[in-house]
Amino acid sequence: MSFEPAWIFWDLILGGAGFVLFTYGRKQQRVPHLVAGLLYMVFPLFVSSAAGLIVGTGMIGAALWLAVRLGW
Repeated sequence: MSFEPAWIFWDLILGGAGFVLFTYGRKQQRVPHLVAGLLYMVFPLFVSSAAGLIVGTGMIGAALWLAVRLGW
């Protein structure tokens, strides 16, 4: 696991956003938000670089946008 400052910064920001999405999805019973929030919180544990973290979470965000756009 890498402890470069950019990775730690993005991990904290995206983990906080994931917690907010997870809480929102749980309270509003919105499955896409719940799953995306959970992925935002867990994904940084499996990525070792800041670039991979940004790209991966961008893909999760795009999948959430698409799911909401399709009416989930």
